[in-house]
Order: sequence, then structure tokens, then C-alpha cells
Amino acid sequence: MNNTLLVLLGPTGVGKTEWSLRIAKKLKSVILSADSRQIYKNLIIGTAAPTPEQLARVPHYFVGTLSPETYYSASEYESEAVPLIEKLLTEHNTVVMTGGSMMYIDAVCKGIDEIPTIDQTLRDDIQKLYKNEGIEPIRQQLKILDPTFYNIVDLKNPKRVIHALEVCLMAGKPYSLLRTNSKKERNFRIVKIGFMRKREELYNRINERVNQMIHDGLVEEARRFYPLRHLNSLNTVGYKELFEHFDGNCTLEFAIDKIKQHSRNYARKQMTWFKKDMETHWINLSDSSIDVEREIVETWRAASLRQ
Repeated sequence: MNNTLLVLLGPTGVGKTEWSLRIAKKLKSVILSADSRQIYKNLIIGTAAPTPEQLARVPHYFVGTLSPETYYSASEYESEAVPLIEKLLTEHNTVVMTGGSMMYIDAVCKGIDEIPTIDQTLRDDIQKLYKNEGIEPIRQQLKILDPTFYNIVDLKNPKRVIHALEVCLMAGKPYSLLRTNSKKERNFRIVKIGFMRKREELYNRINERVNQMIHDGLVEEARRFYPLRHLNSLNTVGYKELFEHFDGNCTLEFAIDKIKQHSRNYARKQMTWFKKDMETHWINLSDSSIDVEREIVETWRAASLRQ
């Protein structure tokens, strides 16, 4: 079982945090967070970041390490996480990675293409264009610079369209030419275990978690970051809905309902993405007959021996 990365993945609200703590403790391991928002400092409540007590139970990496002003990508995560995993595996038989950020998990498990770092001035210029004129002029530029990608990208997804145009302009070549989608070899075994629940149960857990976040002070936390609302780190569920409320565009009750709805939508998107990976062993946490810890350990042991 030496030299193994154990990836515990699943949708938001499914229960990854507690199981990752239990398993990491059992395996005398550490935890790498694969969460693209928990990596930022002080975004505590809205990202459901591990509590001080949880951080004290098991050493964590990539939690609260960056300023929200810092731009950070899945490519940068790959370049930092992979060598760290290799180093940690000289000290531990197994390293646990957990989170729900699909691109971060794929960056480590499969690798992502070498995409140039986007100059901040270029990023600001495109964001200004998007803010002033909407997504259509950005779509048209992408259509000219990379018609191949234009024909396959979700044109209703501003984030993907904008990113593709940024890469085209930064690299001086079509984004589609840089996307090889080839899987990279790693110097460690990778065992992936996914958590799921019955949809109604998962959605109820998400709704209750949002209620708890509001009780714990999410509104006040979001208000502190309101002056930074333009940052990519804050363009996320839980904050952007409350920013709309602060702008006077909706009531607080409406904003909270939207946080719940968008969280449920994101969970559904995560499951669609994760289910495409045939290498993942799934555990249904709604099935009370399953000994979850035993299932995880046996899957980890069997997969490690096979590879």
C-alpha cells in the first residue's frame, strides 16, 4: 500500500470532510484539499472550510494559503500539488486528497495541458469588456481566433468562453491546439473513491448546511468581502448571491433561496462530471448497511495491490 494517493471525492454536502479526517487519521496520513475556494484565506463559512478543530486532527495542505486577490488556476495547483504529494509519500505510505473541485482533481490524477499564465492586464481588459458589453463580443473574437473550439464550447458559459479567449490572445495560437487531453503518468498509485447519497437526502443536507452557514455568520462574512466582489475567488456560490442582495437587487430571503438552489445545481454538475470516470469506486452513504470505513480501506487495499 506504499506510494498511494487516495482520492475521496463527491458533490458538495455529501460528507467528504468527516470521512477524509477519519481515514487520514486511521492511515496516519495527511490531507490535501482539492477545493478551489478553500485555498483562499478567510473565506471560512462560505466555503465550508475545515474548522480549527478539524485542522488540528490531521495536517492539511492547500487550505487558507492564498490571499483572495491572488489568481490561481488548476494548472498552478497541479504544478504545486504533484511534487508535494511525491515528497509526502516519502514520509507516509498513503496521502489522502479530498475535495469537489473537478478540475483540481483531474489536474493531479490526469494532468492538464500546458496553458500559459494569463497576464493580469489582459485579464482585466477582457473582464472590462465583459462587464461593459456582455459576452457576445467575446464570443465573436473567439469565433475568429479559434473556430474549432467555438463550435464545441458551451457558449452560455461565460467563464469558459472568456478563458478560451484569454488563452488565444496570450499564447498567440488557438486554444484548441493546446488541448491535447493526454493523461500524464504519475510516480504514485491513484485510488479514487466517490461518495454519493440519494438525491433527496443530499439536497436536504445542502439546504440545512446553507441554513447553518447563515446562522454561523455567512452574511457578515460576505459583507466584509463585498468591496472585492470583482475578484475571481469571490465569483462563487454563497457570496455572489449575497452581493446581489447588498446591491439591492433582491431580498435576503431570496438570496438565501438562490444559494440553496445554486448549491444543488452545482452538486448535480459535480456528479455528472465525476460519474464519467470509470476508475472511481462509489460508496452510497445513504445505505446504512454499508460499513463505510471498511469499504474505503478494502477498496484502497485491493486497488493498490492491483496497480
